[in-house]
Amino acid sequence: MSTTLKLSFAEYDEMVLRGEFDGLQKKIELFRGELVEMNPAGPVHDDYIAFLTRWSIQSTRDQQVLVRIQSGLSLPELDSRPEPDVLWVRDRRYLDRHPESQDVMLIIEVSDSSKQYDRVQKALLYAQANIDEFWVVDIQECLVVVHRQPTSSGYQDVASFGENCRICTLAAPQAELSICELFGH
Repeated sequence: MSTTLKLSFAEYDEMVLRGEFDGLQKKIELFRGELVEMNPAGPVHDDYIAFLTRWSIQSTRDQQVLVRIQSGLSLPELDSRPEPDVLWVRDRRYLDRHPESQDVMLIIEVSDSSKQYDRVQKALLYAQANIDEFWVVDIQECLVVVHRQPTSSGYQDVASFGENCRICTLAAPQAELSICELFGH
């Protein structure tokens, strides 16, 4: 019999502050009150994150956007602290706290082995946190799935963009991403 350890957001935060996860060889996230082990990133996953990081920084150079990579996002109302692959937040210092949902302009998750988790569970979490825009970069299908119009039951606008498309963010409409360039075609 296995038991799931349930933690509140405050309990998790206290454990982090006390250093209780220091030295842990596994990557974890707090997801709806449970510690979830994340797969380590392979070279393909890391390459997509590097590409999206460069594109994000170049595309938002003159905007009020701070690009954060695999960094914590506090969603205390949902007992969650995910660490999205790419996170666009309002440009400020976050010394006193992690960014929260009202700071977020765009979340991008690069998805390979975590495809179902990202497209279903994380999409619902981000919609319930009222994140305006969430992208899933589906490596296997060479698609970017764009989620917009969050509600408590999920995103109302979900569209997939393939190889010959270009997509823009709501936060920075001039930030145009070529799907062909992203997937190296």
